[in-house]
Amino acid sequence: MPAPSTPIIQSESIDQIITDYEAFQEDLNTKESPWPDLSEARNDKELAGVTQLLSRLNSIELSDADISELINQQMLTLILEDWKYGLEYETHLFPLNAEGGFLAGVIYGVQGRFIDSAKDVETYLNKMSALPSYFTTRIENMKEGQLNGKSSPRKIVENCIQLIDHLLDTPIEEQFFMTSVDDEFKEVVRPIIENEVIPAYKNLRQYLNDDYLAKAPEKIGASQMTSGKSYYEQRVRYFTTFDISPQEVFDTGMSEVARIKSEMEDIITALKFDGSFADFLVFLRTDPQFYPKSGRELLNRAAWITKEMEGELPKYFGKLPRMPLTVKPVPDALAPNYTGGRYSPGSYKDNRAGQYWVNTYKLESRPYYVLPALSLHEGVPGHHLQIMLAAELQDLPAFRKTYISAFGEGWGLYSEYLGKEAGMYKTPYEEFGALTYEMWRACRLVVDPGMHYLGWTRDQAVEFMASNTALSMHEVNTEIDRYIGWPGQAVSYKMGELKIRALRKKVEQALGDQFDIRAFHDTVLENGSIPLASLESVIDLFIEHQKK
Repeated sequence: MPAPSTPIIQSESIDQIITDYEAFQEDLNTKESPWPDLSEARNDKELAGVTQLLSRLNSIELSDADISELINQQMLTLILEDWKYGLEYETHLFPLNAEGGFLAGVIYGVQGRFIDSAKDVETYLNKMSALPSYFTTRIENMKEGQLNGKSSPRKIVENCIQLIDHLLDTPIEEQFFMTSVDDEFKEVVRPIIENEVIPAYKNLRQYLNDDYLAKAPEKIGASQMTSGKSYYEQRVRYFTTFDISPQEVFDTGMSEVARIKSEMEDIITALKFDGSFADFLVFLRTDPQFYPKSGRELLNRAAWITKEMEGELPKYFGKLPRMPLTVKPVPDALAPNYTGGRYSPGSYKDNRAGQYWVNTYKLESRPYYVLPALSLHEGVPGHHLQIMLAAELQDLPAFRKTYISAFGEGWGLYSEYLGKEAGMYKTPYEEFGALTYEMWRACRLVVDPGMHYLGWTRDQAVEFMASNTALSMHEVNTEIDRYIGWPGQAVSYKMGELKIRALRKKVEQALGDQFDIRAFHDTVLENGSIPLASLESVIDLFIEHQKK
């Protein structure tokens, strides 16, 4: 009689983990709530589920996996590790940032969703009536955060108070709560806005101004919080998708600043400008020739640049998205503390075109010489092209639609660089503007770890940014405040761009005359937004296939 065979233990499958992850996500979202569920029970449930999934994911070996499975594993690991860390560090206890944090989340949750039916109105009224309770929970969390040594700094709190004041000073008919409602239903909605929503904002403002602000730290960096240095180290690893330290990021930034400044000085010399580098920056910031006279003028020029670049795209890409792109102003409720421009993704599901938002607030701080670089980054071939191509990808797990900042923002900055090849910078001033934007991202590698890890003050960061870029002082200040309230995210741009450019150089050297820029770009974008280690694996396979 033969000896019984040893039972075969079925190894864990990445596909099964993905299925269970999606089921977990669906289970979390079954309870319909108009605003995020911040209960302790919800947090405990999330942490238990995420910990188990991550443990299973880390136990599998994918040495023989195909590239798609490898990307899935690396990307899901990045997502779950960050999710778990956020729950354990209790990031919900300090929910503000320079653009408002959860206050901006309210705007995003309302803006652009037009209320034009009785059913929409019913849903909207329920959402608005739940807002005061949601704010109360946020206040309780912030109180707990300060008791635990986790608080937004004073500067961020002041910005958020200013955002609330901007809303309260706006006539009710012009507030984003009302502009989203069809005229037929405005009188139905108005009472709940006047009697519940506005008082909730006033109550939140009173708490922030009279209590939270007084206890908020003067120091701006994340390191002022409990275990703040470890927190910032994790943010850098997440936002770059590299195992890299804040000090290494800082050193890379200083090197890039020196390189880019040399190129900027070459342009100043070629222009025969009579004065120093600092004098040239003052000239750019103050001469009226560089600034629009109206918001419409600024939008028109941004639209023209965007359409001109669209005409160049077939030379650089074999595949383009179906979704059109339009140009719109930044919503008024967001504009005061907002960046110069941003991309608002289109939706194939909701039949919404991609929108390149241009900030028309404070026109004296919106110079034309940086507009081509901004348009290439936010529009095409930057965010619109990359994000909408990703939206067209089929048969991918839902989590693969997650936006990986190092990839997406790295691609946006690479797109500015590509504009040089496409001839999009028409004057020396626009070339200087492109370098200013590149310098701006290099400065981020310095000021972000400088403030959050190395003890820099806000004044030090502002001075470093102002003395090395031609950004307007309004933009310098709003940008520095943005970094204060969003530790680590600012370093993703330049680190991502450096990696994409390094990979392009690698392909050019490997393929020589066989290098096809359209094929390279299509390969970079064909998997959507992915970790940079995954992108490197994709490019290595591309080189191997091209050689064969």
